[in-house]
Amino acid sequence: MFHKIKNVTPLENYKLRVQFSEGVTKIYDMNQLFDKYKMFVDLKYHSELYYSARVDIGGYGVIWNDDIDISCDELFFNGETIQTPFDGLIAFSDATQIWGLNESTLRKAIAYGKLINGQDVCKYGKQWVISYESMKREYGIPQ
Repeated sequence: MFHKIKNVTPLENYKLRVQFSEGVTKIYDMNQLFDKYKMFVDLKYHSELYYSARVDIGGYGVIWNDDIDISCDELFFNGETIQTPFDGLIAFSDATQIWGLNESTLRKAIAYGKLINGQDVCKYGKQWVISYESMKREYGIPQ
């Protein structure tokens, strides 16, 4: 399973704050790469390049330019999990993709009382969010 990236923020001291679609946020220390891989050294000596980090199309990694990128799995498995107020919250669109469901399945689960508004799910403006734990409880561990 890929751990798709929703957002990346370059921090001081060459650390990245990476938010994943399953509601987890991690800090990844880029310093460990500078001695191992020559392509990352440019990030250390060109701060404007380092701060230009962005999520690639599809959320499968972080990219800086055509030559420098890092995979979502590297960031997920070797990053340090941090606590945020948004831990465990997933957009319906991400939850349906992760679990291979249709959004109407989740909307029906709310209508039938399987998912409780204000406890398992909540609507912010036009966007529904659901807790990761509620998805696990109702639909099992994602493949």
